[in-house]
Amino acid sequence: MSVKKPLNAIPPWLVLMGSLAAIGPLAVDMYLPSFGAIAADLNVPVSQVERTLASYLLGLALAQLVYGPLADRLGRKIPLIGGLILFIIASLACASSTDIEHLNLWRIIQAFGGASGMVVPRAVIRDHLETRDAAKALSLLMLIMGVMPIVAPLLGGQIVSLGSWRTIFHIMAGVATLQLIAVVIAMRESLNPSAVIALRPSIIAHNYLSLLRHKKFICYTLAGGFGTAGMFAYIVGSPRVFMTIYDVDPRYFGLLFGLNALSLILASQLSARMLNRREPGVLLRRAQTMLVAMTLIALALTLLGLITLPLLMLCLMGFMASQGFVNPNAAALALNEQGRRLGVASAMMGTLQMLCGAGAGMAVSAWQSDTPLPLTGMLAVCAVLSWLFGRIALRAT
Repeated sequence: MSVKKPLNAIPPWLVLMGSLAAIGPLAVDMYLPSFGAIAADLNVPVSQVERTLASYLLGLALAQLVYGPLADRLGRKIPLIGGLILFIIASLACASSTDIEHLNLWRIIQAFGGASGMVVPRAVIRDHLETRDAAKALSLLMLIMGVMPIVAPLLGGQIVSLGSWRTIFHIMAGVATLQLIAVVIAMRESLNPSAVIALRPSIIAHNYLSLLRHKKFICYTLAGGFGTAGMFAYIVGSPRVFMTIYDVDPRYFGLLFGLNALSLILASQLSARMLNRREPGVLLRRAQTMLVAMTLIALALTLLGLITLPLLMLCLMGFMASQGFVNPNAAALALNEQGRRLGVASAMMGTLQMLCGAGAGMAVSAWQSDTPLPLTGMLAVCAVLSWLFGRIALRAT
């Protein structure tokens, strides 16, 4: 049993949880610069390659509902091991795909493996820490995860320019193999034996239905979820906006992507420091106001025909910085009252957020335009919905 202690330093278990949480973003970000190469190799439009990303996000959403009950019954370690093995197999199969249909199928299976890294780390953090320290830990988690959006597209762009897009999936499999070794050797089980929940369908259904009726949990989850949806709209739409509309070279796409990721990292760390003096709800409220302001400015500039790449980047960096405050604080507040059902609560949170992300990603992919309007429009919609649910949750608290 883990004793909840104050978070005065970054413990090794949190570093491991951060690396595991990064496996999902790795599978998203690393292959973004290869969209054109995949489309050319498989002889399909780029829009069909974009749908493999939306499929991955949808698989990531649904799979978390499976890992939640497993994590509350079998512990945190066993589901991670199974998920990583599945991720490795699917990554190797993606690298061997010869048509877009098989690539899409294996991306969904890859998502079912990567989902373990989305559910379990949040539950482990709440096993170890109380609400305020959990918000700090989730901010630190975003620092570790934030390295991936900087490094992965840069690495992916260089791999595509020097060799094959298939190598990207081989590298994903290699990283997951190293993580699997670390989990087997170094991870200690954090689930309290007294908190084990049986895998009976009636109990699982009751827990999920109770969460759906829990107003604060749902509203805080959707506050973070629509912010996350905006991030996924950006992830899906940015390759087309940067490389097609603004003619950015794929090798430099990662630099622009990295600047936005850096904004997310720095803001999340500022949030962690400010939690020493401010309540999570206060930070959430102020950050959501900025989230809406930056996206509405970007939308207005787009509609007026005044948007340029530098102006778009400023708005995107402002959005990402705001999200660096929104996501960890909303997540910590959502999980605050969930007690013994942290696994299913983490799973429900992840599922709802990924469904929001998948929906936003599909909308951006389907919305064709020779301007950034699909991206800026979807960002504005997501930001307003995040603000709305955040206000409902804060008033109910």
